[in-house]
Amino acid sequence: MALALRRATVEDAARVADLAARTFTETFGHLYPREDLDAFLAQAYAVERQRTILAHPDYAVWLLDADGEAVGHVAAGPCGLPHADVGGDDGEIKRLYLLRGWQGAGHGARMMATAMDWLLRGGPRTLWVGVWSENLGAQRFYARHGFGKVGEYLFPVGETRDLEFILRRPAVQA
Repeated sequence: MALALRRATVEDAARVADLAARTFTETFGHLYPREDLDAFLAQAYAVERQRTILAHPDYAVWLLDADGEAVGHVAAGPCGLPHADVGGDDGEIKRLYLLRGWQGAGHGARMMATAMDWLLRGGPRTLWVGVWSENLGAQRFYARHGFGKVGEYLFPVGETRDLEFILRRPAVQA
């Protein structure tokens, strides 16, 4: 099986939108009323929104392809989390998801390293990520990459509000 991690282009907008909706639904879909989930997916993962993100020079998305099928993705860009300490040059891991059958084999770490390298290409900077308060596996994963909890906020999925933890990785001098 051929695995490739590659930066997505504007032409991948529909693939990114589909995979983002599939992985979010697979991971969290059971938590929400259908109308809340549908509203969130239609807004957050619309093809046109993905096209805009993919065209923007301050954002990047990578797809993990297995024999041409997208099985994971990671997105990075400027930090948009609601925390008083976020600086204008700070970066954020926006999303990191793998389809269930692809988890636990080191692919997430590879994707994370790629996104962090891209975010840090200009030198040390503070990095952020938001994670669902009950996703203990993801919290452990981010802790292994130097992130620690510094805040909380409510993340809207339709009319539902989830408690999210805000994690930060301080700028590390080489």
